[in-house]
Amino acid sequence: MSMSRKSTAKKSSEKENDANQDISQKNSHHSLETPTIQIIGVKNLPVIKKGDNLAELVCNASERQGTPIEDGDIFVISHVVVSRAEGTVVNLNSVVPSNFAKTFAQQFSKDPALIEIILRESKSIIRMGEGKLITETKHGLVCANSGVDKSNVPGERNIALLPKNPDSSAQRIRQEIRKMTEKNVAVIVSDTHGRPLRVGEINVAIGVSGIRPIRDRRGEKDLFGYVLRAKQTAIADELCSAAELVMGQANEGIPAAIIRGYPYSKSEKGKATELTRPREKDLFI
Repeated sequence: MSMSRKSTAKKSSEKENDANQDISQKNSHHSLETPTIQIIGVKNLPVIKKGDNLAELVCNASERQGTPIEDGDIFVISHVVVSRAEGTVVNLNSVVPSNFAKTFAQQFSKDPALIEIILRESKSIIRMGEGKLITETKHGLVCANSGVDKSNVPGERNIALLPKNPDSSAQRIRQEIRKMTEKNVAVIVSDTHGRPLRVGEINVAIGVSGIRPIRDRRGEKDLFGYVLRAKQTAIADELCSAAELVMGQANEGIPAAIIRGYPYSKSEKGKATELTRPREKDLFI
């Protein structure tokens, strides 16, 4: 091999080594900055009823279990307990179903009163088939059964609706926590949603306060210098899904969780409605 070829090969090898070293250093740098994130279930809360002060109950329970609230904590709270505290619970015995609800219920062996409430809580029906109703709620959420929930609601014929304004619910809880503890926290109200083209449900954010629900990374560069053009991370949804790992969806009895150590972007204007894709940009509807 000629000297010029050897020199070229050597330079190429050196550049490759330098690139690999840069990547290694970046990874090492990130690993040093990567926070330790804790997900702490808030246990031993009482059965929540209308008029209960959720913020006070959560603060007291956190204190009792040895995990008092700290600045920067993120509270994820199930919408069911928020709805119960706010009184958005309906007894199906008080519901007079419409003819449409009766017909649908009879065809698919459903409770006509439950179908009626699902229809009342919807702005439109997106999909309907095999006894399933995918609706757009009055909040603009697209989900099964308008978010109406029977699980973890005391009373055989009682169901929980979504909070009337989940963002406002999150804001009230957050303000009350700050008033009681003088700690600045974020609050997310969560619900369990299915996903198009995927099996299984996950928890998502339907109300937020004190946090930007989306991390916009467009314009940043990846490890190899590529400029990100479409990367927007649904941080609030990811935090809800993480919290669900300790909250559960059955008889765990943990309707709230603290996420500690995650360096989120604070915001007084953030709303969960930012997570709803505009209809004109939605390829599935």
